[in-house]
Amino acid sequence: MNIITYDQTPDRAHWLAELRRADWEAGALLCRLLDEGTLAKELGDGAEVLLLTDGDRLVSYCTLAPYDDVWDNLQETPWIGFVYTFPAYRGQRCAGQLLAHCEQLAAQSGRKFVYISTPHIGLYEKYGYAFHRRAADYLGNPCRVYRREVS
Repeated sequence: MNIITYDQTPDRAHWLAELRRADWEAGALLCRLLDEGTLAKELGDGAEVLLLTDGDRLVSYCTLAPYDDVWDNLQETPWIGFVYTFPAYRGQRCAGQLLAHCEQLAAQSGRKFVYISTPHIGLYEKYGYAFHRRAADYLGNPCRVYRREVS
């Protein structure tokens, strides 16, 4: 398996089609942002979509961006968002490979922490993330903010 960056691949049309296979509302939003070219506008300059691939198949994906869906503390950055693994690959810690890659990128850019917002409990703790605080997403829905030290 390989990790590639959506913007740096010459075959964006193929990978966008693979992204569309996700049966997930947030995945559809990510595809719309890519279609419209508004990812940086919504998630900040430098926002990246990282793809874990198995040949020409998409296994898992996420974003690494200055912002995500919690906007109440702009000092908290970068954020890992849109984390999704296709059902056939679940239980194999595929998302963990992407999280580790994002953590390395954040550390290389001088960041001390990476952040994730989620309504889930128990999902990110197994990857070393600790509960940081409660927040509301941009729609006002409650979520939990997790963070992990990377430097």
